Amino acid sequence: MKIRIASALAAALMVAAAPAQAQGLGAEANYARANERWGAELGAGYAFGLAGFSLTPGAGVFLRDGGTALYGRIEAAYQLPASLRLGIGARISDEEARPYATVAMPLLPLIAIKGNVGHKYVSAGVTVGF
Repeated sequence: MKIRIASALAAALMVAAAPAQAQGLGAEANYARANERWGAELGAGYAFGLAGFSLTPGAGVFLRDGGTALYGRIEAAYQLPASLRLGIGARISDEEARPYATVAMPLLPLIAIKGNVGHKYVSAGVTVGF
């Protein structure tokens, strides 16, 4: 009987903890080429996830040669167990959406290096929190 209670408690804790690990607020800093200009992207988003899959809407600012531009993005990704996060996304700026592929490799539990590649868009940087 004690084994059943302990097993049920362990299963309940794993179910309760899994969505909490896959969701959360995060930030990223990238060096990017967008709209034919190089600059820095600073953004934030909130990841909604379950069972390795995540959907992350976000927004930020693109700092380039004396100017700034706002952007929005949305990414759908899958986290391979103890490995890479692979996905697709869309970056919206200047009323134009640019689809891209994304890959992130965790360095620490809440820190990853990340790269995005798409038509007329490329970036590389660090994410913190998601």
